[in-house]
Amino acid sequence: MQSQENLLTSEAINFVHGFRGRLLIFIVAYNAEKTIESVLKRIPPHLLNLYEVEVLIIDDSSQDDTFRKGELARRSLLIPFKLTVLYNPVNQGYGGNQKIGFHYAIKNRFDWVALVHGDGQYAPECLPELVEVLSTGKADVVFGSRMIEKNGALKGGMPLYKYVGNKILTTYQNTMLGSNLSEFHSGYRLYSIDALKKIPFNLNNNDFHFDTEIIIQLIFAKQKIKELPIPTFYGDEICHVNGIKYAWNVFKATLLAKIQPFHIFYDPKYDCKLLETTTNAITVDEELYVSALLNQDIKPKSHILLVGKVPDRLKNYLCDKDHIVSVKSAQFFKENIDESDDFDYVFLWDDCGMAQRPEELMIKLIQISKYSPSMKICLPVSNIGFILTRMLLLMGRFSYTKRGILNLNSFHFFTMRSAIKFFQQNGFTVSEIHGLPVPYSSLFSSDFLIKSFFSLHNLLIRARKSLFSFQFVFFISPPISLPYLLSTAVEVSGQKSATIVENNNQ
Repeated sequence: MQSQENLLTSEAINFVHGFRGRLLIFIVAYNAEKTIESVLKRIPPHLLNLYEVEVLIIDDSSQDDTFRKGELARRSLLIPFKLTVLYNPVNQGYGGNQKIGFHYAIKNRFDWVALVHGDGQYAPECLPELVEVLSTGKADVVFGSRMIEKNGALKGGMPLYKYVGNKILTTYQNTMLGSNLSEFHSGYRLYSIDALKKIPFNLNNNDFHFDTEIIIQLIFAKQKIKELPIPTFYGDEICHVNGIKYAWNVFKATLLAKIQPFHIFYDPKYDCKLLETTTNAITVDEELYVSALLNQDIKPKSHILLVGKVPDRLKNYLCDKDHIVSVKSAQFFKENIDESDDFDYVFLWDDCGMAQRPEELMIKLIQISKYSPSMKICLPVSNIGFILTRMLLLMGRFSYTKRGILNLNSFHFFTMRSAIKFFQQNGFTVSEIHGLPVPYSSLFSSDFLIKSFFSLHNLLIRARKSLFSFQFVFFISPPISLPYLLSTAVEVSGQKSATIVENNNQ
């Protein structure tokens, strides 16, 4: 129960700020005719002193009189709160039912929503303490935990196998996600509406592991989660959860979420780092790419064009070597650079269209090198033949990701051989190919792991570049264009012509 001190604190805050936030108490119900009235009666009436409160029951196509009992409670004014009772004509599942309720809360502009179960397993009496944490801005999400108090869950009647399973799964999930929750599997949850708006919960599974997926989303979206202890109560309610299936789904969902940053698989439901929408066409290890460029024997006082978001390290290094350095955006490069600009080197940092419209990029490179056959061009090319991609294809998977080789912006993919062929078909000569490993520095914080994986991966690349390279860096030379050949012929012909005239005069 809420302490008198907390109650006064909440009332004082609301009085000072003149704010009575809107709270939706959302009761998910399925075959709960025996308990639904009791759950309603147990909601503390003094919540009305603190908030504008509405209670929503959504009966998920029960096979009993749950909806009837709820509707009669509404008509008889059983509780002092506004009560809305809804019925799903088709069973949506535990997760699907939550989606509907959360959408209702967002649509009707509530400030917070508290999830309560219609079977009475989670004590409505705890609502004031839980809501107070949200209303005072101490957290974005509040969970009622049965595992904070030692052995409290077992004393409350939780079966031993469920207790052990809860502990094992929670430990696994904390380890994988870098979190520190006492339990992932409590159904007593309160969310700020702002937090729900930041995550695509509508994409989550409709089954019971919806609860796992929404926690993962909240963690990824960097929402502050706070847990408070709640009593455990197990009555004669019927459990609708298949334990083995649930555990497997939780294991799988957590694993898939964990590997999202590796950009091997992409699942939009976990794309919720503050609803980040930007995508990068290529993931490249900047240090390795810069090293590949700096290892080139660049002739003194060269005119160098750097295209894209070039690291300052590279730009400063080239300037310090007395090179003439121009830095242009990829868009400027596409629209404004032409054959009138005389460059010795062109280093493409951004994709510039290689993944989407390589033919257009080749035309542009041919254009700017029309009168500069000695120009040297460097550009990165992703390797569709990377071993993990091949393994995924072997298993029938072709997963696009936000970044990396199969990124969402890519239309064209290349193996080393197909990239060489592509360049050759457009008249370019491939002079060097560097194979790059996975950018481990962005995946691990441990220097030991970074160096170990980097060294091992480099050995594999040396053994079979086409198979083990995460990405290629191609150094190519442009074709000798007809305009250049013609202009050269005109120039040389003039010289020879002059020589012939001089000979005749002699």
